[in-house]
Amino acid sequence: MSGTKAQALADWAQQTGRAVVRFDYFGHGESTGDFVDGTISRWRDDSLAVIDELTSGQLILVGSSMGGWLSCLATLVRPDRVKALLLIAPAADFTSKLMAPEMTEADKADLESTGVWMRPSAYGEPYPITRALLDDGAKWSILPGPIPLNKPLWILQGGRDPDVPWRHALAISEAVVSEDAVFTLIRDGDHRLSRPQDIVRMIAAVEELS
Repeated sequence: MSGTKAQALADWAQQTGRAVVRFDYFGHGESTGDFVDGTISRWRDDSLAVIDELTSGQLILVGSSMGGWLSCLATLVRPDRVKALLLIAPAADFTSKLMAPEMTEADKADLESTGVWMRPSAYGEPYPITRALLDDGAKWSILPGPIPLNKPLWILQGGRDPDVPWRHALAISEAVVSEDAVFTLIRDGDHRLSRPQDIVRMIAAVEELS
């Protein structure tokens, strides 16, 4: 929640007199817990707890990467609370459709023997992907759809994203039942979309959705 995008949204909210809640999932950032014990089910529950206990009224959910998937899952459970969604490089079904296919035979052997695959990361040290995470993620698959989200939806996606291919993000916009869906491809954008020009686009999208 201390990332560039989250801070920019908090600053925008303060300047415009809007309310904003940002949080780190269990095992992420400033939250307690060990990432290795996390699952999509648990992080989905985190999202629902924040919606139910820390907010009121209509919400615009902003989710980046895994947060994009979790925003969709939360909206499916609390459709009356969500006005619109802004998804940034949404990694829906990443456990089964993005991670699992890249595993080598050696990776699969490690996962089978230890229950953990140390997945390389372009952003730091390898991080543990557990069998529990992969198995649990499969239960929450929303692609190929249809996805029964009938809310205004805006996706910002980088064309040079090494983690979420732009066609994967486009598939989400095509799978939702909402006719009010916008897909913006930023051709030179990366996965994080945290450059100044990306932040401008994000704020502009939130302003339009709100």
